[in-house]
Amino acid sequence: MAIPKRATIYLEPSLHKALKLRAVETETSVSDIVNEAVQELLSEDAEDLTAFDARKGEPTSDFTEFVKQLKRDRKI
Repeated sequence: MAIPKRATIYLEPSLHKALKLRAVETETSVSDIVNEAVQELLSEDAEDLTAFDARKGEPTSDFTEFVKQLKRDRKI
């Protein structure tokens, strides 16, 4: 297991209070909650990047032309 790194973060007071309350309620530490949240965020980013890579060969659509087509088709 890697040695944890220390970091200073600045939170809005209400978020800090919520984190402390959750830590007490779940019998865990604020650090564990923050680590879990960051891991989840980065995991979502990794999923998005995988999806982008899988679709990078797909043709793209010009937004302006797409809206014009919607107007021609009387959909907007």
